[in-house]
Amino acid sequence: MADTSALVSKLSSLGLKDSPVEHAAVENNEQWAEALATASGLPSNYVLTKTLVFKPKQPKSEPIAPIVVVIKETTTASSKAIGTELKLKDLRLANEDVLKDVFQTARGSVSPFALGQVPQEHIGNVRVVIDKALLTGDAQIAFHPLNSSQTVFVDSAALKAYIASVEGLQHVVEMDFTAEAAAAPVPKPAAKPAAKKSSAAAKTEDTAGLNKLGIQTPKSVDFSEWYTEVVLKSELLSRYDVSGCYIVRPRAYFVWQQIQEFFDAGIKGMGVKNCYFPMFVSSQVLEREKDHIEGFAPEVAWVTRAGSKELNEPLAIRPTSETVMYPYFGDWIRSHRDLPLRLNQWCSVVRWEFKNPQPFLRTREFLWQEGHCAYFGKEQAMRETLEVLTLYRRVYEELLAVPVIEGEKSEKEKFAGGVTTTTVEGFIPDTGRGIQGGTSHYLGQNFSKMFNVVVEDPASEAGADRAKLYVHQASWGLSTRTIGVMVMLHSDDKGLVLPPRVAETQVIIVPCGVNAKTTSEQRAAINDACLSVEARLRIVGVRAEADLRDDKTPAFKFNHWELRGVPIRIEIGPKDLESHIVTTIRRDTGARDAVQTDALETTVPLMMVTMQAEMLARARKIMDERVKIVLEWADFVPALNSKCLALIPWCEREVCEEQIKKRSTRDVMADEPENEREPSMGAKSLCLPYKQPENPPIVPGQTKCIQCGEDAKRYALFGRSY
Repeated sequence: MADTSALVSKLSSLGLKDSPVEHAAVENNEQWAEALATASGLPSNYVLTKTLVFKPKQPKSEPIAPIVVVIKETTTASSKAIGTELKLKDLRLANEDVLKDVFQTARGSVSPFALGQVPQEHIGNVRVVIDKALLTGDAQIAFHPLNSSQTVFVDSAALKAYIASVEGLQHVVEMDFTAEAAAAPVPKPAAKPAAKKSSAAAKTEDTAGLNKLGIQTPKSVDFSEWYTEVVLKSELLSRYDVSGCYIVRPRAYFVWQQIQEFFDAGIKGMGVKNCYFPMFVSSQVLEREKDHIEGFAPEVAWVTRAGSKELNEPLAIRPTSETVMYPYFGDWIRSHRDLPLRLNQWCSVVRWEFKNPQPFLRTREFLWQEGHCAYFGKEQAMRETLEVLTLYRRVYEELLAVPVIEGEKSEKEKFAGGVTTTTVEGFIPDTGRGIQGGTSHYLGQNFSKMFNVVVEDPASEAGADRAKLYVHQASWGLSTRTIGVMVMLHSDDKGLVLPPRVAETQVIIVPCGVNAKTTSEQRAAINDACLSVEARLRIVGVRAEADLRDDKTPAFKFNHWELRGVPIRIEIGPKDLESHIVTTIRRDTGARDAVQTDALETTVPLMMVTMQAEMLARARKIMDERVKIVLEWADFVPALNSKCLALIPWCEREVCEEQIKKRSTRDVMADEPENEREPSMGAKSLCLPYKQPENPPIVPGQTKCIQCGEDAKRYALFGRSY
């Protein structure tokens, strides 16, 4: 809890004369101004402020270095201008976890006084930028004293004195944002307004724009902020009080259940059985496979105490389960007749060490399935690896309408301790970045040798010295990252867009055309019609729901359900009852159709099938257009900067891959203009696609790697990635 009283006491010593003004908690400056308008005891002359927290693009190994920007409410703060002033690149607004972990505050309550709460290990890395306009004039400056239900008014001298008093704070600059604004290019003239729309459509769009519960950040302006808004406001996730962890809400968990049911049926058809192993791993077991666990070591969370007692041996919480399960494979497998052993478990895993959690994509605990199987020979294990990869592709394409590319990982990117890692790779066109969707590994005999999982060779002579053979193994995993990929690809500025197959509510039915002149009998008739449509659709397997809330307008309900991604909306009004029709609206395209009520049971399911197929087809078309065959290095970086992935002839050497990453990082491309909204990381190999380009083909001994000039072996898919 923030100690407001201690802060007020300190400010009083610096010149604060009046007590904080109490008012209702506010979330933004508009609400703040309204709250102060009804408050008493205010100065006659004051200005509101904004305190923004940015974070530069940094290597993961570096400590977090946030920038606190304190400006007048009317000042426009350009992240590019701030970055230029501080000689930093790619500034982004910091997320809630940074506000909580570093400043011990939350969005809406941020002020320069949060600097006093920054731990000593972080304060030396914090930079502060103060708007010069705040430091001139006689107006009192309004800030929240650590919470948004109070306001204090200080003068510029007290503000500067407070910042100077923060122990360990080293980087403070004053910046003239007015000069920056004057130097900015003149904006282009606004386009002529479009033709006026119908009053009903205009009313719906205006309501959407004013609805503060809707998405405030356009997808094209700040993709990361837009994505976070979508997953939270659509009620897929909620924040949790442990940084990097989120609550999976029913709408998202339903998607995961659909994936579970589909995938579980697939692996059971292959002969895999479900099981469950404990989440705890002893340090002794975990460290037996050093090559494998080295890749996870920074992410392992340890339990060291039970109550007030220190444990004799720390216990790790599984980051993955090879070292959990394989010691027991050695106990259970005694003969080649015990093979194959094919197990899968649905569980959560914990991977702790990272600074920038992203909902679904990178969280400290996440849900997944992991399969672990043992076979007598390599051919069987490799066959399973590819069968599971096909199932992963089907999850993405058939359930989530997300096209993926199947292939193998490079030596550098493969699973630690494995022989071959196969993968499905997705593509997010708005950022031009690839994303790993799921991986299936052939482990060879590496783990069976480590954990002594052996069988007697059935071809050798019986006896005490009968030859032993190490088993061949495969492992594979798919997580709730799948949901994040789906959200990033399909959703828009109105909110979530769900493919019908994974939507918890596939159809929402909204009564319309009800006003003050509508009689109670007419209202009842419309509501009854909505309930009748709901019941009829449910009978044919459609997950339908009628929204009969009488305290919400139809426009509110439209926005509410659009934000939550319901695939189809059905509107029913008085004229529809007379005409025996309903109006259907698709969430993905906004297409409206009039449907006869007696055809609903056939039309709506067909509409959902069409929508599912068209969502996949649109996404595949975009991906196909943005995967470019690149035959010269000069074209490689421009392709990446055009938000494309590149298929290149490649030698498959690890040293070459490192060079490609280095040469494609923006920091080393001095002749290229910087775009602050584009990623600065270098390209990495995403996979060696199984479907290789044939025009032109790779000619052994003739086709050269575009980076190093060595003989190319295959086309490789490179790109910037998540």
